[in-house]
Amino acid sequence: MKKSINFELTAAEKQLLKERKVSLKALQDYAPDEIAAMVNASAGRTRELAALAEFQSIPSLGVGFAKELIAQGYYTLDQLKGRSAVELFDAYEKHSGCWADPCVEDSYRLLVHYIEHRDENKRWWDFTKERKAYRAEFGFPADRPLVAWYETDKYPKASAFMKV
Repeated sequence: MKKSINFELTAAEKQLLKERKVSLKALQDYAPDEIAAMVNASAGRTRELAALAEFQSIPSLGVGFAKELIAQGYYTLDQLKGRSAVELFDAYEKHSGCWADPCVEDSYRLLVHYIEHRDENKRWWDFTKERKAYRAEFGFPADRPLVAWYETDKYPKASAFMKV
């Protein structure tokens, strides 16, 4: 697991941790359900904290990517088993309403590779050549959004999705 997981805690949650004398750095020593108990999280928030931890445990994938998976309704890696990187990426673009930076597609390829192999030695950029070859042969879906991610302020820059 990564050394640092960003749980995107609210000010109120941070205050509860402070009252319990638990530093943010020390959160790495606790399971997500323990953190949820410390911050009096609802069932939904507990599920979100667990998802943030699980998704960010994949090397080079950051909190932005984890939050986007949650926004699409995914909370565990098991929910994503059997899905292809292309399928997930194309669904992400439809969900976001804009086409994404190519490195985001590489991140989906890493995600699927990790789910299938639990290989912690790969990083998102290891999948660039594979993505380029695939898109050169098959292109993008006809219904791909027309607006680029950088043309909208609704979605963060692609770099927010990865942790290098």
